[in-house]
Formats: sequence, structure tokens, C-alpha cells
Amino acid sequence: MARITLPAAFPFADPDLPYTADWMRSSDVRQVMPIEKASFPAPWPASAYRYELNKNDLSNYLVLRTGSDAGAQARVVAYGGFWLILDEGHISTLAVDPAWRGRRLGEWMLVILIETAILRGAGEVTLEVRASNHVAQGLYRKYGFVQVGLRNGYYHDNHEDALIMTTPRVDDRAFQQRYRALVEALHARLTGAGVERDEV
Repeated sequence: MARITLPAAFPFADPDLPYTADWMRSSDVRQVMPIEKASFPAPWPASAYRYELNKNDLSNYLVLRTGSDAGAQARVVAYGGFWLILDEGHISTLAVDPAWRGRRLGEWMLVILIETAILRGAGEVTLEVRASNHVAQGLYRKYGFVQVGLRNGYYHDNHEDALIMTTPRVDDRAFQQRYRALVEALHARLTGAGVERDEV
């Protein structure tokens, strides 16, 4: 899928913040893999990311880098991706470097994925989350995701169930009002007192 130009505004860029969102590149996989291995019991291999970036026309993968630009010295501190299937943005992964957790970067990355899915024309956004991952579920519910199903034994490492969580239609007025208010509040929190330590 051809990459679109990301808007030069929050959540993608902001001169007052020391991070910038950018499309994931093959050269980023080297930095992504340690985060992947530290974040998931059954991490994807590097070859899976290279496939997603170079072969899968449905995929959209982004990173959050240190610095106000996407220079070669910038460090990847968070990443995520989704597949655009018809008009559904299906979030496939989201992770934050353990050394950078507690600074709302996970929430920021979620907003980046939702925003990019909307820019791509998604009518709703969906994902799977471990039944035991209550912190992530709380974040998703905050942004309007609701449980719509259950995949029994979905995760291969321990056969844990996955909750299927989906947003309402993203053009729904009530969703838009809530979502935009949350994005504004996140931006104010990040810029008002720096990227402060918090739950996500």
C-alpha cells in the first residue's frame, strides 16, 4: 500500500515534543526487534516485519522516534501497525520500549494508529487483546473500543483467550466528539508538563 504523507501536526509531529511519528522502514527493524522480544511472549521474527513492510499491501506500520525529525540518529521508542481490510483498520501490534514506558507513549501510539487508519479511510478500528491484559483493555475502552467477541485459545504461547474489541463507526458524531476531546487532552498533558510518567 502506497504511503501517504503524514500531517505535520499532532499526533504525528509537534515542535514542542521530543518525538516524531514516522512510517516504519526496513532499517528500523533492527531497533524494533529488542522491543518486540521484551514485549510479547511469542514475538514476531524480523522476517515477519520485513514481509509486512515490503510484501503485504494491506499493512501500515509506524514508529515513534526520539527527536523532532526522522533523522538517522533518532531512536525508535514505540511502534505499531494495522491492516486496512476493506474499511476496517485492524491493529496488529503496538509496543513501547520498556525503558520508555510510563510516559503515555502507548496511548500516543494508539492515537497515531487510529488517526492513520482514519486517514486511510477506515470506518472502524478493531483489535485483539489478551483476556488478562486489563491495562491495555482499559486504554482501549477509554478510546471507545468495546468488546464484540472472543477468540478462544487465540494465543499460541499459552492458549489464552483474546477479546475482540472494536470502535463504533469513526464518523459517528458521539465517537468523534469523545475521540477529539481525548486527543486534545493527551496533547495538553504531553506538552503542558513534558512527557510525564503515568500508567501508559
